[in-house]
Amino acid sequence: MNHAPSADSELASSSRREFLKVASIGAVGGSLLLGFVMPARGAQIRDTLTEGSPFAPNAFLRIDRAGKVTFVMPFIEMGQGTYTSIPMLLAEELEVNVDQIAIEHAPPDDVVYVNPLIGVQMTGGSTAIRASYLPLRKAGATARVMLVSAAAKRWSVDAASCRAENGTVVHAPSKRRLSYGQLVEDAAKLSAPQEVALKEPRDFKLIGTPHHRLDTSGKVDGSAKFGIDSRPAGMQFAVVAACPTFGGKLASVDEAKARAVPGVTQVVRLDDAVAVVARHTWAAKQGLAAADPQWDLGPNAQLSTADISARLAAASQQPGAAVARHDGDAAAAIARAAKRVDAAYEQPFLAHAAMEPMNCTVHVTPQGCDIWLGTQIPGLTQKAVMQATGLKREQVRLHNHLLGGGFGRRLEFDGTVRAVQIGKQVATPVQVIWTREEDIQHDMYRPYYYDRLSAGVDAAGKPLAWSHRICGSSIIARYSPPWIKDGVDPDAVDGSANMPYGISDLHVDWVAQEPPGVPTAFWRGVGVTRGTFAVESFIDELAFNAKQDPLAYRLALLEKNPRSKAVLQIAAERSGWGKPLNAGQGRGIALCIGFGSFIAQVLEVAVDKDGAVSPKRVWCVVDCGVVVNPDTVRAQMESGIIFGLSAALFGEITIKNGRVEQTNFGDYRVLRINEAPAIDVHIVKNQEAPGGIGEPGTSCVMPALANAVFAATGKRIRKLPIGGQLQAA
Repeated sequence: MNHAPSADSELASSSRREFLKVASIGAVGGSLLLGFVMPARGAQIRDTLTEGSPFAPNAFLRIDRAGKVTFVMPFIEMGQGTYTSIPMLLAEELEVNVDQIAIEHAPPDDVVYVNPLIGVQMTGGSTAIRASYLPLRKAGATARVMLVSAAAKRWSVDAASCRAENGTVVHAPSKRRLSYGQLVEDAAKLSAPQEVALKEPRDFKLIGTPHHRLDTSGKVDGSAKFGIDSRPAGMQFAVVAACPTFGGKLASVDEAKARAVPGVTQVVRLDDAVAVVARHTWAAKQGLAAADPQWDLGPNAQLSTADISARLAAASQQPGAAVARHDGDAAAAIARAAKRVDAAYEQPFLAHAAMEPMNCTVHVTPQGCDIWLGTQIPGLTQKAVMQATGLKREQVRLHNHLLGGGFGRRLEFDGTVRAVQIGKQVATPVQVIWTREEDIQHDMYRPYYYDRLSAGVDAAGKPLAWSHRICGSSIIARYSPPWIKDGVDPDAVDGSANMPYGISDLHVDWVAQEPPGVPTAFWRGVGVTRGTFAVESFIDELAFNAKQDPLAYRLALLEKNPRSKAVLQIAAERSGWGKPLNAGQGRGIALCIGFGSFIAQVLEVAVDKDGAVSPKRVWCVVDCGVVVNPDTVRAQMESGIIFGLSAALFGEITIKNGRVEQTNFGDYRVLRINEAPAIDVHIVKNQEAPGGIGEPGTSCVMPALANAVFAATGKRIRKLPIGGQLQAA
């Protein structure tokens, strides 16, 4: 497996910036060009507009003479609705129809198009709305003010007597009207206001209202372009096979037999992989089969899942040197408590299995490199290609596309580097495609985690102290070492160090335990999926030990957390919590705080006499602060629930003899449409700061399902996936 090099230097340099001045105004060819500030992490949000070329890469908003509004999108669309919700922010303040905004992919640039909550140009971490809510509104409002000022100046009237309306400026007393296109040249000559007033929420026309997806029609009629749709002139196809064991190498390959397959043009050898290049994919696949690659299986040829689990269990017995949270003295409080409760939870490696298999099209020449793909990290990907080729930034041209699913897999550039390694040996453009089997067996996996929890409770079962040790791989140590503080991986302890319940003596520590050779990466929620499952499963166990209702037990510990308490109460009410169910049925409840959002879910499950688990209904209550597009929130919750249920029921990557056993959707199951529960999503309305929604829905449903299974069967689920555990019982 080709591991992605660390991006620590890039992230560190971005985080040191005080703020980014990325706005420019100018008139070239009769256009108004306007950018907006996307501040670096920790910086104050502001609008600092400077003179500059409209053709510079720091432009986000363009309006031409015809009145066409073009928005250069700093985030990427991978099914989550970004290409609808983000333009709504701009359109709200600019007073234009969001359906008429043209969207262009932003070029790679970690300075101009930085995600201010992360420090590089990235779509991930449920940050798109959170990062752009104020800057994009300010960008639209600034442009609107300038256009109104230009119209007022032309009419020689007070700007206060004019208003923007549907892409025009109207002078109310005289009813005169000018389109934005008629005003761009005049507006471009004006100085940008340093401060602009944003709309009050009561005046919103778009924000908070449902809006259809702007990218749907292109996906229906086939005009939407994904990375796999790239077809540069003269392109050939390559199918790649990597060593099936972690850390193994290529030993031999029968090039003659591969070349004998009609359509095959070339065999490319790499240290740990081989690619067969052909005029079409079928020939490449046939050629690869004929090549019959043989492998040096390397140092991890005997590695198994059982080995990894045993190492994690042993590590969890040792005190964690990296302390994520330490309130009071949990160890002493547990020792003197009336009763001690212990539990350990295991969660397996998980693959991403995005619908669009991994692919990358490259054309490498001595003069430059063109890359066609879908990536969540265009800037870091460009830098990785520069390193792999020795080319300069301007020589590496990245053409980003829509993503057919990301889930964190396309936060990595290992596949792009692999394609470039192959492309350097091919004279034509070449599209490197991973088969589904290669995709799943050479993924970068959500880590295997082992959580050990202990609590000391009083005679009534109330928790007095809580201790939580987390053992697993550190993604952050590879991805961005500067983010690790005092030895703690902040992602790995997410959902645990910030657990919501009011317990005075609380200790959370972290033990880094890397699986030999197994590459790990972000998933649709990593730490928060692990942490929420462990915390919400354990709090359910404490409630049972106390002979108390799981809902009431939680609510009693949330007096200082009103938003968490509210979503739990609403979810319980909507689900009919407490009403009797038939035998073999149960309800489970769970709470998740993640990415600035508060989510509660109740799941109703049925378990038949053979132990088959069927989720029947899910009630989801989400408080994500200000909602831009409620349709997007509902869709994200629904998709997250399906994603999380798939993982909790079936998702498991197992290793035997140093290689992944799963190959395709036959043995890496996804919930099927006839298995999907009815889902009810309720959105809490308020004006709190916007929270993220892409990942917490996935995180919450896993413990809700496990708790529901316990309610239905009396069997506690401490290891995922549930799979055949009940049948075995």
